Amino acid sequence: MLTIDANTKISALLKQHPDALEAIISISPKFNKLRNPLLRKLMAPRTSISMASKIGGCTVNDFFDKLQPLGFVIDKTVDHKESESSKDIPVFMKTMNPEKVILLDVRQDIEAGKDPLSLIMQKVKPMHAGEILKLVNSFEPVPLMQLLEKQGYESYSEIINENIVYTYFYKTEKAVEKSAEGTKPGDSDNWEEMLAKFKDKTTTIDVRELEMPLPMLTILDNLDKLPEGTALYVFHKRIPVFLLPELRERKFDYRIKEISDAEVHLLIFKL
Repeated sequence: MLTIDANTKISALLKQHPDALEAIISISPKFNKLRNPLLRKLMAPRTSISMASKIGGCTVNDFFDKLQPLGFVIDKTVDHKESESSKDIPVFMKTMNPEKVILLDVRQDIEAGKDPLSLIMQKVKPMHAGEILKLVNSFEPVPLMQLLEKQGYESYSEIINENIVYTYFYKTEKAVEKSAEGTKPGDSDNWEEMLAKFKDKTTTIDVRELEMPLPMLTILDNLDKLPEGTALYVFHKRIPVFLLPELRERKFDYRIKEISDAEVHLLIFKL
């Protein structure tokens, strides 16, 4: 059976044992959201036991107590990283200009089963340096904070009460530069060369007619099943800005070919 520690990802637990989902949900009502397959698909691979304990308002040991009877081997010697919320209040919070704060409340969207990540990215993408997204949620979105920090944002979370958490995302100059890099024309460099390299070794999918967040989920599902040495050719309506850093995280490279304002082709392959 799998040996687990505070840094073990929730996706590894779910993959290892069929009863792990119900065991986790029993720890905190906040984990009921894991029943939503879309949210589970997006969050489980990014969320460790340590991160989940902060989201659920419980402890790492609460997880261990529920998972050990399933046969998981517990390793309590491994340290885990503290979340951003445990750090000092950042400078951007102390000097925050209310006129540069953009409010987004995703609580009803999550309850309705909608994808909050796409809504959040629609807000942060057009933001200018120095602007702040104030996200209203019912839990601390630790995985999202770490994901956007990789893209150059600074973040801070404050728990107002059991049902309200404010998370602030500050867009730095570095985040603006990274956003530009994600969609720069250079992504189409040697498109024809890479296309020729994977000639007769591609899997093709069309996600243009799918509702969000199904395009991203469909692409990731196909990448999980992609045979060694082949590439995934994707017909898309737009450049999937949120997907690109996820591809890098999973050790995939890509090329982008903009056909028109409403059509984009992607070639995705292993680094």
